[in-house]
Amino acid sequence: MKIDSKGNLILGTTVILITILLLIAIFVFTAINYIQNENIDSLENDNFKYIVDDYSNNLEVLGRDSIADACDKVYHTYRLLDSEDQIKKNLNKKLDKKNEEFKEKYDVDINSEALSVMPTDSPWKVLLKVKLNVKKNNDRFNRIIEKNVSIEGLRDPLPLAKLGVASGVFIQGDKLNYKNALTRYLKLRNLDSPFSYAFATTPLHIKKCPYDPYIHHGDPGVLKDCLKQGYFHESADGSCYLCRLEGKGKCPHYGMEVFIQTHTPLINDSISCSDHVVFHDHYTGHKIDKLDFNSLILDSSHQKKYGLGDSDDGE
Repeated sequence: MKIDSKGNLILGTTVILITILLLIAIFVFTAINYIQNENIDSLENDNFKYIVDDYSNNLEVLGRDSIADACDKVYHTYRLLDSEDQIKKNLNKKLDKKNEEFKEKYDVDINSEALSVMPTDSPWKVLLKVKLNVKKNNDRFNRIIEKNVSIEGLRDPLPLAKLGVASGVFIQGDKLNYKNALTRYLKLRNLDSPFSYAFATTPLHIKKCPYDPYIHHGDPGVLKDCLKQGYFHESADGSCYLCRLEGKGKCPHYGMEVFIQTHTPLINDSISCSDHVVFHDHYTGHKIDKLDFNSLILDSSHQKKYGLGDSDDGE
C-alpha cells in the first residue's frame, strides 16, 4: 500500500515535471519563433521604407529636370502660356518612367502624379507636390510629398520668352547678348534712348548674389565682381521663375531681378537697367558713371538699394 502510494506520487510528480518542461519548451519555441518573425517583418518594413525613401529622394532631381525641360522649350521657340501645366506634364512623364524602373528593380507597384507647381517665399525655390502611392506585398504608402526644388544654375528664360528666339538674342559664353533686340523693343514703345541698349548683355544662368544686404554693392570692387559673375537679386518687383518662363517681366509673386548691362558711349538718360523695369515698368535712369562704357543705367531707388549713391533723377 505504501509502495503503491509512493509509486503513484513519483509518477505523478514526474508527469507534472514533464508537463512543465514541455510547456517551457513550447513557450521558448514560440517566443523564439515570434522574435524571428518580428525580425523578418522588421526587415521587410525596412526594405519597404528604403524603397519609399529612395523614390522620394528622386523627386527633387526629376522636378528640377522637368523645370529645365520647360525652359528648353522656351529656348527652342515654344511659347509657354501655363508654365505650371507644362512642368507637371514633364514631371508626370518622368514619374511614369521612374515607376517602371522601380517595378523592375524592386518589384514594387507605384502610382504617382504631379499635383501642383508653385512659387515659394524664396525666388530661388519652386514647390512641387506629388501624390505618391506605393504597394509591395502587405505594405502600403500613400502620401502627398512636397519638395522645394532649386532653380539656381538653370538658364534664365525671361529674355527669350519676352522677345522670342527670332529677335536675334543669342548665347555668348555665359551671357545672353541682345544684339539689336532690345533697341527694337524700346523703340517700338517710344521709350528713351533705345540705342543705349544695343548689344546689351545679361547672365545666362540663375545665380543668387552672395552680397547681402545688397547695399554692399557700393563697397569697393563688389559691383564689378557681381557683374562679372552674373548674379541675380531678390526683388519684390521682379518676376519669379515660373512667370519668367511665361515671358512676364513682373508678377504678384516674390521674384528676382538682374541688371541688363549696357556697353555704350551714349550718356543720355534711358530706361533703368533692372530687367523688370526694361520689360515692364519702363521708368528712366541714368549712367552711374558717364565715363564708363559698361556703366549701369539706374534710377535713384535702385541706386539706394544697391548702395551706389543717390540721385534726384529717375523714379
